[in-house]
Amino acid sequence: MKVAAVQMVSTPDLGRNLEAAARLVGEAAAAGAGLVALPEYFCLIGLRDTDKLPFAEPEGDGAIQRFLADIARRHGVWLVGGTLPLRAPDGQRVYNRCCVYGPDGVEAAHYDKIHLFAFDNGRERYTEATTLAAGDTPIALQCGPLRVGLSVCYDLRFPELYRALMAPPCDLLCVPAAFTYTTGRAHWELLLRARAVENQCYVLAPAQGGQHESGRRTWGHSLVADPWGEVLAVRPEGEGVVLAEVSPQRLAEVRTQLPALAHRRL
Repeated sequence: MKVAAVQMVSTPDLGRNLEAAARLVGEAAAAGAGLVALPEYFCLIGLRDTDKLPFAEPEGDGAIQRFLADIARRHGVWLVGGTLPLRAPDGQRVYNRCCVYGPDGVEAAHYDKIHLFAFDNGRERYTEATTLAAGDTPIALQCGPLRVGLSVCYDLRFPELYRALMAPPCDLLCVPAAFTYTTGRAHWELLLRARAVENQCYVLAPAQGGQHESGRRTWGHSLVADPWGEVLAVRPEGEGVVLAEVSPQRLAEVRTQLPALAHRRL
């Protein structure tokens, strides 16, 4: 199955972002992708962290969720819908939710980001917990021939989440992200390849990549890595689509030659 990671440079304008996402998913589908993944916050990167709160949607309804269902159905693809703001029970924060839609446009699963990013180097400061509520449940699902494990951005630093997703083993781990330029330059590819190697599966990482209207710069480098840790395709910055083939034969070859998953003891 061919898979695609969509890279975006999202803006504070929801309409512009949905238009860009629709065009890029269409490009991926036209290139033969059966599964397409959008980046974290594909729908909105505001001027302030709180700008996402007015766009929070109730579970199962809302303009963003309807948009994702429609383009999945229109193009007949499995669509990993990046993330969108979903109302949390406390009414003050939102879940950073990744919704997956089947080729029929029906939601197949959703995952709420578990690990909330915090960073302060004296020049840049991020504290996601002020606007986000954390999820608590690892989610994997069957997308056609592929078992897909879901995660979001900062989750990438927590290998125990991916181990939880590997029972039974996934064929593909998906990591929609909006990594900062600072942390991405240091750790993005390193961590993605490590997750691919230790779990002996493909990793699909759609990212925000470029200079945003808010002044924030995201790292980009959307990529696909294979179970040996080889980067099959990558896009450094700017809008675009990254494509690669997920090969069952390659998965079996790696897991047979080096049966590390069978050797786990803890």
